[in-house]
Amino acid sequence: MKQNIGMMTYLVNDYDEAIKYFTEKLKFVLLEDTDRGGGKRWVRVTPSGSDGFCLLLAKATTEEQLKAVGMQTGGRVAFFVYTDDFWRDYNFMKANGIDFTEEPGHEDFGTVIVFKDLYGNKWDFIEEKK
Repeated sequence: MKQNIGMMTYLVNDYDEAIKYFTEKLKFVLLEDTDRGGGKRWVRVTPSGSDGFCLLLAKATTEEQLKAVGMQTGGRVAFFVYTDDFWRDYNFMKANGIDFTEEPGHEDFGTVIVFKDLYGNKWDFIEEKK
C-alpha cells in the first residue's frame, strides 16, 4: 500500500494577500484559484518543483478560525520547506522581506533557518546534507 498527504489547509485572512505572499516572496506556484461562490475560493499553492504536496488556502470565516490564523500549531514550527540551494533561496527571500527569526544554522541534517510567514506561522527552511 502506498499513501501520501497531498494537501493541507492553511488558514488565511485574505486570499489575494496570501497568493501574493506565497508566489512573490516564497516563489511558490499557484496551482488553482477557482471561485466556489459566496465569497469562497479553492486556492492551491505549492513550492516550486514540488512533488505534489500543496497548501489549500482557506479564508477564515468563523471566530474560531480567525483566532487560529497565524497560530495553526500553537506557536511551534508548522511547516518545513526543503530546497536544493539554501543560499540562492535564502538570499531571494531575505531581499523580499521574509521575517527570519535567527541566522542560518548548520545542523547534522543540513543548513536551516526559521522564518515567520505573513500571519506569524513559523517555518523551517532547510537544505539537507547531501
